[in-house]
Amino acid sequence: MQKNILGIGLALVLASSLQVSAQDTKKDITYKKWFIGSSLLMLGNFIPDDPNPPEYVQLNVGYRITPKDVVSFRFKRSIYSWPLGVPFGPSFDAPGLNYPGHARIIGPTLGYQRFWWKGVYSSVYALNAFEKYMDENNKKIGNGYTLYLDFYLGYQFKFFKDRLFFEPAIGISYWPVRTNVPASFKAAEQKWPNYFIQPGLDFGFRF
Repeated sequence: MQKNILGIGLALVLASSLQVSAQDTKKDITYKKWFIGSSLLMLGNFIPDDPNPPEYVQLNVGYRITPKDVVSFRFKRSIYSWPLGVPFGPSFDAPGLNYPGHARIIGPTLGYQRFWWKGVYSSVYALNAFEKYMDENNKKIGNGYTLYLDFYLGYQFKFFKDRLFFEPAIGISYWPVRTNVPASFKAAEQKWPNYFIQPGLDFGFRF
């Protein structure tokens, strides 16, 4: 009798497991794993009369490995004319603090994102910035490389049956590796730290 009850119990557990597995498989099949996107920070390109337009471009491509884990590739391109450690506030892009010229960045980036609870996530990105330094006469004065490590904490909002999403976040960018910076640029950087607190405003489309 006990063996029969045990056998029936095992059969029920097995049947239940198979049903859950089938449901998870069906969910995984219908889940939108790939996405493309960008950042609302590109709106900074349209600030009227900006003396230092960023010419900022960002393209994101990602793949959701599991419902909680995402890997992505980003491509960034931008121009900056002031030390990147200058915090938001009165000193940010203030006269007299800029570089004697500007730097152009091309930055392929690898990232990992982890969802913890509902839309709450944290992420880390390694941005490899290949930089071209230009003087005030727009003449090239050198090439450099900077490794930026970006850390974010944010929340993902989803729209239109989860196809569209928006990810406001707060983050910090830290650059442990920075090479071949021209002396005139390095002099402008000396009083500022090698990190920067910044917002994240990514958005995307799943397919």
